[in-house]
Amino acid sequence: MMDRFPVVFERSAVRIRPIASLSVAAAAVLLLAGCSGSSDESPTPDASGSADAGQCQSALSQGAVSDDVQVSGDFRGKVEVTLPDGYAPAGLERTTLVEGSGEQVRSGDVLRANFTLVDAATGEVQLETQTTAPDGMDTLISSQQIFGAALECATIGSRTVSAFPAGALGEGSPAFILVADALEELPTRADGAEVEPAEGMPTVTFGDDGAPTITMPDAPAPSETRVENLRKGDGDVVNPGDQVIVQYTGALYDDGTVFDSSWERGTPAEFATTGVVPGFRKALEGQTVGSQVVVVMPASDGYGEAGQGDIPANAPLVFVVDILGVQHAAAPAQ
Repeated sequence: MMDRFPVVFERSAVRIRPIASLSVAAAAVLLLAGCSGSSDESPTPDASGSADAGQCQSALSQGAVSDDVQVSGDFRGKVEVTLPDGYAPAGLERTTLVEGSGEQVRSGDVLRANFTLVDAATGEVQLETQTTAPDGMDTLISSQQIFGAALECATIGSRTVSAFPAGALGEGSPAFILVADALEELPTRADGAEVEPAEGMPTVTFGDDGAPTITMPDAPAPSETRVENLRKGDGDVVNPGDQVIVQYTGALYDDGTVFDSSWERGTPAEFATTGVVPGFRKALEGQTVGSQVVVVMPASDGYGEAGQGDIPANAPLVFVVDILGVQHAAAPAQ
């Protein structure tokens, strides 16, 4: 059920670990393995059980989770989850506890949300973003991610409680309960202050939806990676190892051919800064959410002599990146 990874990923970045050992950022991309029994081309049932093409569709069916699971605490605030003795969810289900009055949440949206993840067997809290991200955690909505599935097709202002049975999050994974508050929708394009374009860099123009078109300068590619801002956001700083939510387009410097684009796929991408080629990482770390960056990199900071996919050997590259959200990596244990 995994979407195609953007070409900027290093092969070594694709790993699944037990969720209890993950930071908030890493848990956000743990996939719902086998969540619906559907292929990528086959739509999953929506929350009401209807398969009408015009309706929002979610990986989690509407169920009576709250009949067994008691959730207390104010919306946006700390959550207490009480489970009956011997509780074990039988299926992937979700109950809406608070019905919000905002827009419906769709796949590809970027939200700020709160999450409380509880081990169903022990009742122990595994993740609590109200503590780790007091203003809410930046979240990309996807039915193939546990946090996205908990809120897809709900409305802004809603609280849901979802049940994930043992094995649903990967072979050997325990059962979990996830309480999610949809706080607000975030932009899906950079909204920082415009910055005067730097001389000698590719020229970038934008469509009505924000998708970039890149025109290369009549000059050789630089021998070292160069990063310049087109917009400067005022959000959180991206630190080494953080998980980022971005829109991006990548093109070959020599002829301008686009080899990868989240805009063309119709949804932002999410990955760790440590899971991309060095030039892309340099374009992310130290930037702020809301920023838009253009980066030109020699092959040594891209895919080098080997190339990859549509990227030939020794190819200098250009990326235009909109930084939409960040989930900070857990601090190392002292």
